[in-house]
Amino acid sequence: MEYPEPIAKLIDSYTKLPGIGVKTATRLAFYTLGMSVEDVTHFSNALLSAKKDLTFCDICGNITEKSNNPCAICCDQSRDQTTVFVVENSRDVMAMENTRDYHGLYHVLNGVISPIAGTGPEDINLPSLIRRLSEHQDINEVIVGTNANAEGEATAMYLARLLKPAGIKVTRLAHGLAVGSDIDYADQLTLIKAVQGRTEL
Repeated sequence: MEYPEPIAKLIDSYTKLPGIGVKTATRLAFYTLGMSVEDVTHFSNALLSAKKDLTFCDICGNITEKSNNPCAICCDQSRDQTTVFVVENSRDVMAMENTRDYHGLYHVLNGVISPIAGTGPEDINLPSLIRRLSEHQDINEVIVGTNANAEGEATAMYLARLLKPAGIKVTRLAHGLAVGSDIDYADQLTLIKAVQGRTEL
């Protein structure tokens, strides 16, 4: 038996979300049917607003409201103007901001270099970083915070080769054992990175 068309379309829409299979999409669709009209209206308005009212910051590439571009971080002159933290996406900016420990600027690549996926340096927010560094001579360090996978490492190495000749210090986030984890549960790459990134006590 097939579902009525409206719910079939809703299920199909939910399956377009990452990590959502048909079973989960069906559960979400039926949950949505049980919501009040008011809640569904708020939900749909939030979706539309996110698409309509958000854009990428003209300076750093982080998500921001169209009415607040450049973003609040780029406009904050109290932040350290000499350091730029390069991350893959806006979620990484929020993760760093939640630590309340980093007070410099950001640059969001909105992707990584991935030859397998056909993504090159020109396909991510890299040209604007080069332009930004050339226009702001006071920036003396770029912290690369891409993920510790093949694409993230490739992007980090590309950035290092590109920026070091310009005299800009390029550093990489340390990788290794998570706080509270046990050595015997760590994989080999994590242990290697932990040893390489060791610090003096």
